[in-house]
Amino acid sequence: MDLEFSELQYFAEKNKIQFLPISFEDIKTVRTLEFHHRDPFDRIIIAQGIANNLPIVTADSNFRKYSAEILWK
Repeated sequence: MDLEFSELQYFAEKNKIQFLPISFEDIKTVRTLEFHHRDPFDRIIIAQGIANNLPIVTADSNFRKYSAEILWK
């Protein structure tokens, strides 16, 4: 599926997708992560999953090196 950026908000609302802001707790968690994954954006996603007890949907095998719940096998 290819969405234009201008369609993203409508798609998210239609599918009940909520955007998670980066909290101070997320930043504190990111600082405790080992460097299995060096991509800063992926590291914040991992930290948000851990700090907010949310599953992460990814095929990236590096995510499995952390304590976050991964849904994609």
